Amino acid sequence: MADKLGDDERAALRADLERLRQEHRDLDSAIEALAHISTSDQLQIQRLKKRKLILRDKIDRIEDVLTPDIIA
Repeated sequence: MADKLGDDERAALRADLERLRQEHRDLDSAIEALAHISTSDQLQIQRLKKRKLILRDKIDRIEDVLTPDIIA
């Protein structure tokens, strides 16, 4: 599928990928910060972790589109 993408589509996917990776890193930092607060909201931490997993799935899907399968 990656070979069917135009240059503009590839560039858009790469931009989306970088934005998602940055959001994933930001969530990591937020979760880490909340975990160190003794009165942290566990429900909020769980929501952030769930969002992080959703982002990871999106990142993986975009990487799969951008990276062609290599048949060995």
